[in-house]
Amino acid sequence: MTVGREGVDIEYEGIASGGDGGVASGYLAKPASDVGCGIVVIHDEWGLTEFIRDVCDRLARAGFVALAPDLFRGRTAEDSISAERLSKEFELDGADADLESAVAELYNQNATAGSKVGALGFGSGGSLALFLSSRHRRIGAVVDLYGTRLEVVDELERVAAPVLAVLAGGDESGAEPAVESLKSGLERAGVNASVEVRAGVRSGYMNDARLDVHDAAAAADSWDALLAFFRSELT
Repeated sequence: MTVGREGVDIEYEGIASGGDGGVASGYLAKPASDVGCGIVVIHDEWGLTEFIRDVCDRLARAGFVALAPDLFRGRTAEDSISAERLSKEFELDGADADLESAVAELYNQNATAGSKVGALGFGSGGSLALFLSSRHRRIGAVVDLYGTRLEVVDELERVAAPVLAVLAGGDESGAEPAVESLKSGLERAGVNASVEVRAGVRSGYMNDARLDVHDAAAAADSWDALLAFFRSELT
């Protein structure tokens, strides 16, 4: 199977207790080899945008099976104001069922190899990737890109997978209090964690559709780092 725009939309039932019983949708991309380690891709406060679909496609081209659940039920932000509104309306615990469902759906795919899957999140999704690892022992590696939601701090000591966190030094995600909270929580968890602050960039720098914050050099470096991390931890 080829990838890119050959990625397909799927639907699946929420399986975790405490969910609303609704049907969530997601975007799935598989590698040309038809088999690879699985990664849950968790969108930021902008929703399941073309950028997130492209991330799934790029992961598939790199040999992974990538699934991005739509946590906002089809809603996407048009600008930073609506993105902030969607973020405020979103409840952390409400994502639990959809994230559990995404892990289960990855394992339902014949293409998914290995006993564990990865979690990759952007912005608020980066914090959700950590949250997912604190709840689900089948998460084998976590990449948090500029996500430091304070609600996750109490969950960090239950994180059970290696973590790569890259925070944006140009805004609050890279501020010292947020960085120290993240580091100390992961230290209490006793997991192998790398937390770095990339100076001079703002949250969203990975997204080439957001020209106000995109940083091509930083995005390329972070992409190479996350691929190397997942290949090391999941294979």
